[in-house]
Amino acid sequence: MRSLRSLPPVARACLAGLAVLALLCWLGPALAAFDPHTPDWDALSVAPGVAGHWFGTDAIGRDVFARTLAGGRLSLTVGLLASVVALVLGLGYGAIAGLAGGRGERALVRVLDVFSAIPFLLVVILLLTLFERSLALLLLAIGGYVWIDLARVMRAEAARLREAPFVLAAHAAGARFDQRLRWHVLPNLLPLAFVYLGLILPQAILVESFLGFLGLSVDEPSASWGTLLAEGVQELDSAPWTLLFPAGFLVLTLALFQFLGDGLRDWLDVHASRGSAAA
Repeated sequence: MRSLRSLPPVARACLAGLAVLALLCWLGPALAAFDPHTPDWDALSVAPGVAGHWFGTDAIGRDVFARTLAGGRLSLTVGLLASVVALVLGLGYGAIAGLAGGRGERALVRVLDVFSAIPFLLVVILLLTLFERSLALLLLAIGGYVWIDLARVMRAEAARLREAPFVLAAHAAGARFDQRLRWHVLPNLLPLAFVYLGLILPQAILVESFLGFLGLSVDEPSASWGTLLAEGVQELDSAPWTLLFPAGFLVLTLALFQFLGDGLRDWLDVHASRGSAAA
């Protein structure tokens, strides 16, 4: 049984940092001295540290610290939920393709190749422009954009499991395709899928931030890191801190996820090589 103690030290440090950051974003807006959506008309574009505003205020007096944490809560939530959508799509599609084998597998892989060639980000922007924006549409759009790489990994692993002795024995015993998929393939794919969830989550957060920067994410008064970056660009000359602090939180989050992903890959490679050697 794999333990978190076997993770590389850098990966454990990144995991702890992300946990602290997520806790800060979830609890910070409730504990902050200022409401993230309420303007303070007596403190317009004040510098960080003035009048109790740690990160300063924007052009209409809203506290940048509270808004950065509230934006992080929304960005992390949307990124996590969209990654779960991608996990369901990628795990299901990849498992079916890998277990099917033969012409069925080749046909499903060709479909993945076609999806990879489509400029999905443009499709997402088109969908969010044509239809009424909602959280469900945003999650489906982002999840539909980041699921393809996960499906490829799951397909390759499912194809390996298809030739495993216990799956061949179940097939010889008369188990149907859905039974082998549900009882043998999916349970063995889930641990790897959850590890790759940590790899696609930063991609989902980045896509949401990009959409928010374009004004296609959430509507006012709610804000994500992307919408805060868009607001900060407009105030860059008069109040650069409105851009620097949200950008710093976003960069820190993506960097932590990147180092965590590298550590998880090394961890998986070590366990995979040990498993191969034991076999």
